[in-house]
Amino acid sequence: MIRINLALQGGGAHGAFTWGALDRLLAERDIEIAAISGTSAGAMNAAVLKAGLVRGGRDAARANLEWFWGRIGAVTDARWSDWISALAPTAPAMARAIEWSPAFRALEAATRMMSPYAYGPMLRNPLARVLGEIRFEDVRDPAGPRLFVGATNVRSGKIRVFTGDELTAEAVLASACLPTLFRAVEIDDPATGRREAYWDGGYTGNPALFPLYDKDLPDDVVIVNINPLHRDEVPGDSLAIQNRINEISFNSSLLRELRAVDFVRRLLADHRLPEGAMKRVLVHMVGDDALMNDLNVATKTIPAPVILARLRAAGEMAMDRFLRDHKADLGRRDTVDLRKMFS
Repeated sequence: MIRINLALQGGGAHGAFTWGALDRLLAERDIEIAAISGTSAGAMNAAVLKAGLVRGGRDAARANLEWFWGRIGAVTDARWSDWISALAPTAPAMARAIEWSPAFRALEAATRMMSPYAYGPMLRNPLARVLGEIRFEDVRDPAGPRLFVGATNVRSGKIRVFTGDELTAEAVLASACLPTLFRAVEIDDPATGRREAYWDGGYTGNPALFPLYDKDLPDDVVIVNINPLHRDEVPGDSLAIQNRINEISFNSSLLRELRAVDFVRRLLADHRLPEGAMKRVLVHMVGDDALMNDLNVATKTIPAPVILARLRAAGEMAMDRFLRDHKADLGRRDTVDLRKMFS
């Protein structure tokens, strides 16, 4: 059995890409998921996945993911989703159409003009209702993969990683709380003895890798990346500029951790650290930057069925390529050139 850790990025409705990747991975019966670190949409995918694994194994986990994304707005019947996706316009055209849709324009104008605190307590994250249907006793169960969910402490600006008995619907909502849309999620913190406010975990860890460095966990960390690291086109309009700012911000914490991984690896290679003093992490990445470059902040916010179908299919194909090309590398070597990534 090959054991791996998963690191699942956040990115709103683009998390449907991760759904497809996980669905394909779960079909690989000789790969065991030992631990998952997730942020925002990644945290939701992780919680839904674990609840299914604990309740009924791989098939239940796949069914759970399909149920969750069906509630978000995806067409889960492949006969219909494939047909709709095939007849729909290209991804860039769809992204532009959603960007100019009345629903997105109204939301964008509201977030520019008003604080979420102006609406009073009546405005709640619509995902709260869906998360309320998940069996979080299964998410907290010691069986199955260890789960880590990151959120940003508003007062300190530091990351808080929820795990074990701390894993609740509120913790996952905190991990996905965009401050321009929703009020901060307040959760008791035993470390400070006070009730702390939390925003989206992407600001401090998208996702956090350090919980996966535990000596009892495998060396391999497979990152499912849904925020493009590189864009050729320099954004010119205000929405595109804001979108790229968010991408850079949400990728910066991940890149910092990957630099640290590379630094430790070089110290070990130069024998400046004794073998075993630090963990030799093997980094892998699954993504589709070409597709993500065709999408925008609107497709993250408005879960259009066509886009969700394409993201799911792209995630399946990306994971399939990774397994075909690199399954034999798991447990042996990296498949990401970190030095090239930073050059």
